[in-house]
Amino acid sequence: QVQLVESGGGLVQPGGSLRLSCAASGFTFSIYRMGWYRQAPGKQRELVAAITSGGSTNYPDSVKGRFTISRDNVKNTVYLQMNSLKPDDTAVYYCNANLVQGRYEWDYWGRGTQVTVSS
Repeated sequence: QVQLVESGGGLVQPGGSLRLSCAASGFTFSIYRMGWYRQAPGKQRELVAAITSGGSTNYPDSVKGRFTISRDNVKNTVYLQMNSLKPDDTAVYYCNANLVQGRYEWDYWGRGTQVTVSS
């Protein structure tokens, strides 16, 4: 069955760094668009980084220049390198796999990993 398992979250001080990993299984990872989303308490889930099957990336302005998404199609893993972390980055971070082919869509989510930025 499909699995997305996030790891690497934790407590970090402002200005620090974390690297999240998402190990995927049960589907053809290389053809999926992979994304990282986050949800803070009382807020909607928002995209923080995405990478297409071809390696193109996009980021919202709030994390551009600080976060970097990458993928390893051999290890079926997507990463999120987070630098210069701020308290506003505190949230549960979720891994997403998405594929649209014609009128069909496949969309999978991990269970999330907590990131807390605090002194």
